[in-house]
Amino acid sequence: MEKFRELIHLFVAVFLSTFATLIVIPAITDVTMMAVCPGQDECSLAIYLSGFQQAIIGLGTVVMMPLIGNLSDQYGRKALLTLPMTLSIIPSAILAYSRTTSFFYAYYVLRTLTAMICEGSINCLAFAYVADNVLERQRTSVFGILSGITAAAFVCGTLAARFLSTAMTFQVSALVAMLAAVYMRIFLQESLPNSENLAQPILKSGQDDHSQDGGDLPMKPMVSKKIPSIQAITSLLRSSVTFSQAAIVAFFNSLSFGGLQASLMYYLKARFHFSKNQYAELMILLGVSGMASQLLFMPFVAPRVAEEKLLAIGLLGGIANALLYSVAWSAWVPYASTIFSVFEVFVTPCLRSIVSKQIGPNEQGKAQGCMSGIISLANIISPLVYSPLTALFLSEDAPFNFPGFIFLCIGFSTMIAFFQSILIRAVPPISSHKSSSSSSILA
Repeated sequence: MEKFRELIHLFVAVFLSTFATLIVIPAITDVTMMAVCPGQDECSLAIYLSGFQQAIIGLGTVVMMPLIGNLSDQYGRKALLTLPMTLSIIPSAILAYSRTTSFFYAYYVLRTLTAMICEGSINCLAFAYVADNVLERQRTSVFGILSGITAAAFVCGTLAARFLSTAMTFQVSALVAMLAAVYMRIFLQESLPNSENLAQPILKSGQDDHSQDGGDLPMKPMVSKKIPSIQAITSLLRSSVTFSQAAIVAFFNSLSFGGLQASLMYYLKARFHFSKNQYAELMILLGVSGMASQLLFMPFVAPRVAEEKLLAIGLLGGIANALLYSVAWSAWVPYASTIFSVFEVFVTPCLRSIVSKQIGPNEQGKAQGCMSGIISLANIISPLVYSPLTALFLSEDAPFNFPGFIFLCIGFSTMIAFFQSILIRAVPPISSHKSSSSSSILA
């Protein structure tokens, strides 16, 4: 029961943090358009600004995610969770104060800088925390529950945004982000598989290590040894064929998801004149589908169906969703396409579980950070490809009249991930897990 209580505290902290992040999404498109192109339904500058921000954030997280994951293996998940949870308060607080053009650009810059650390790091560390405390055979289900908690926060945040004013939306976001950081620091217990390394705090020097020798040897910088090199990451990817295949799937699936992030809301605004309320309604349906799938369906299906098969099913759902968006002929079609979210949400917990079983217990943070870095690399590339295509095919200068062409490209990227996923075969977890599994039990 002790392990279970700690997971409950983790779930609450992740829920609050995700709620604070996602509540602003339905409003941010309108805020951006009002600040950059007031009174317009189509604005190439807003699309390019959003795409550029996504690419820069991805560039930062490619470096930061493996570093944060690796540091969490040495200094603990809780210690590293404190940084992104604290930094995520700042951008919402700016727009909670004012949403004029000057404040929007201040938000834009600080959101870009803070998201280099915050984007994906909370989920990365949460997955590593679960892997520390859950047996291998239970991980897919618990990863699914964690994804379901995220979906529940998505639903609650979007529902709140639907009924709150724009100003109140950002105020609530800042307040809940503060609450998430405080709750995590008070209630969450530290998790560290290699506990002897926690004897020294993360910011303490290594002098005590040399004092027992009676010499005054020069102190070596500790942090430099914790930054994974390109060779170390490459070695990690090559440590298992299954790990490498999962990394390829994660890259192409994230390339598609990044394309949706960069394009979807601007496409819906230009094509069907969506606003904050319509975005919120659509996102609520997406979140309810994902939450129901992860919390009600996944715990029963995961123990009975191989995770690589669930992964393939999820990618098929993504392909179907992209194709339906590409031919959307009415405003109700995007709402109808949310049914495929029931299957799409299988992808993340299955990938994370597959990877966690290929790596030893002392490298879970490094492995999850490496996967997050690969996802971030895709997030650099996707806006560079999809934002210009979106702006082109929504403009009057399109080479042919097909506004949904961008979603055909997204579907093609997901199809590559699907074909790679069907090559994944179940591989027995590495033997080092056997000796440590008795200490990681979900009561």
